[in-house]
Amino acid sequence: MNVIGFKEAKCKNCYKCVRICNVKAITVKNEQAQIMNDKCILCGGCLEACPQNAKTFISDLDKVKGYLRDGHKTVISIAPSYLGILKFKTPGQVITALLKLGFYEVKETAEGAAFVTDEYDKLLTAGKMENIITTCCPSVNDLIEIYYPSLTKYMAPVVSPMIAHGQLIRKELGDDVKIVFLGPCIAKKREAESDPRTSGIIDAVLNFAEVEQWLLDENINILEQDDTMPQNQDPKVNRLYPISSGVLSSVVATRKCSDNYRKFYVHGMENCIELFKSMEKNEVSGCFIEADLCNGGCIKGPMVERDSISRFKVKLDMEETIPKEPLEDPFFFERAQDISFHKAFFDRSPKEPLPTLSQINHILRKIGKTKPEDELNCGACGYSSCREKAIAVYQGKAELTMCIPYMHEKAQSMANVVLETTPNIIILVDSDMKIVEFSGAAEIYFHIPRLKAKEMYLYELIDHSDFEEVLITHKAIMGKKVEYTDRGLVTLQNIVYVHEQNAVLGIFQDITKEEEQNKQAYKIKVDTIEMAQKVIDKQMLVAQQIAGLLGETTAETKVTLTKLRDTILYDGDET
Repeated sequence: MNVIGFKEAKCKNCYKCVRICNVKAITVKNEQAQIMNDKCILCGGCLEACPQNAKTFISDLDKVKGYLRDGHKTVISIAPSYLGILKFKTPGQVITALLKLGFYEVKETAEGAAFVTDEYDKLLTAGKMENIITTCCPSVNDLIEIYYPSLTKYMAPVVSPMIAHGQLIRKELGDDVKIVFLGPCIAKKREAESDPRTSGIIDAVLNFAEVEQWLLDENINILEQDDTMPQNQDPKVNRLYPISSGVLSSVVATRKCSDNYRKFYVHGMENCIELFKSMEKNEVSGCFIEADLCNGGCIKGPMVERDSISRFKVKLDMEETIPKEPLEDPFFFERAQDISFHKAFFDRSPKEPLPTLSQINHILRKIGKTKPEDELNCGACGYSSCREKAIAVYQGKAELTMCIPYMHEKAQSMANVVLETTPNIIILVDSDMKIVEFSGAAEIYFHIPRLKAKEMYLYELIDHSDFEEVLITHKAIMGKKVEYTDRGLVTLQNIVYVHEQNAVLGIFQDITKEEEQNKQAYKIKVDTIEMAQKVIDKQMLVAQQIAGLLGETTAETKVTLTKLRDTILYDGDET
């Protein structure tokens, strides 16, 4: 089951999520960054880091509203971090507001934390574990099981306060009850709904931001509510669980006898990783360790508006208002006599193939890294070194094109190839008409080296009026014939505006030969027409002369024949 959703259209190939992910649980395929659920520890870093909101938390809010709409008896277990995150005058106002949303009961998860503290106390008393790492944080649990499996033997075999509380509620109210956990953590959703060891106890998980918006939609202002006591026994010191050292405070206050364990807490992803690496080397022993993946504890969870919460202020306020008194009521713990809070942890590390040195080098050569000095290890792709990224490529988690320096060099190289090899004159100028790019063909035609040309302004070279017009109007001039008589050059010009750079690009095609050929062809046509005209004129003259001669001959013939006729007709009369 997915906890974080993904929107392909919004993923812009920036690799920011890969860079932010300490465990590299993100695979990039077809230039889209997607989460690998079996490797993700749900720290929520990618949710916060993604500039396009391509990764989103998959909400249970509609499911919870459905429970209430359908009339299910629905209980909400509210994490003690609400005391430092939500705005209220008295904590009871939060309880009242939640009841108004339609919940059957509102109980504090700290009630479950009291049972977890009791289990930790038993482990400390037994003293059988070399080290004890608390297992309240599901992200820490995933981090160890997936990436540091040799340390699972140190994980306290105890469920989290959320699960312990859910077990207690389900025992008291029956299997038909719907139990909703409210807190600042997204990893709780997987623990509640996808972990086969704990699924079926909690029905849905909400975060404070969702509920605050829900209250806003229902016109319920927490600050305007009456005070209602939590519907559970006071868990006392166990309300401190969400702040740094809160688990330790609860354990120390509850301890009935001394033990030989040294106690300390570690919060934050990098700090946890550093500690676990040290423990893998057997550098830490005889310790009880409170571990939390979020800096400052649960009050700085991934679904908290972190800029608006000061973990230092919250820690001070909660420690000041919550007395470090143990929950000593024996009847409280008797309620769970037949409930097991045991949870086994095990090796869940991925068994991924590792490439040989030869295979790594082969992948590196594909991105132009043939020598050690070519390996910049810049981290732009999200991996700490070029070789680590090459391993990810081999495992199908990364793509060759994620190497930004290589792609930049390749693009630059291709641009240079185009500029050097195209037969067209290419000139790019900025808004001041200063030459920015000058192709190899331009060097030849204008007899100016590229470097020198890039120090010049266009108007020092040619008439720049068309470029100026395009810069002002942003309208391209296409297929315009321009002749440079002083250079014996005729060009067909396309001039366009480049919006991103506020620049103008001119591409000139040399049509000098075509123009010369056209001129020669035209001259031949003219000469042919002149010759044809001369022939026509001569033929007309001959025709006229012939006609003249024919006219004279015809007249003489007419006279002669007339005389002959008259002679014949009138010869007897005269006699």
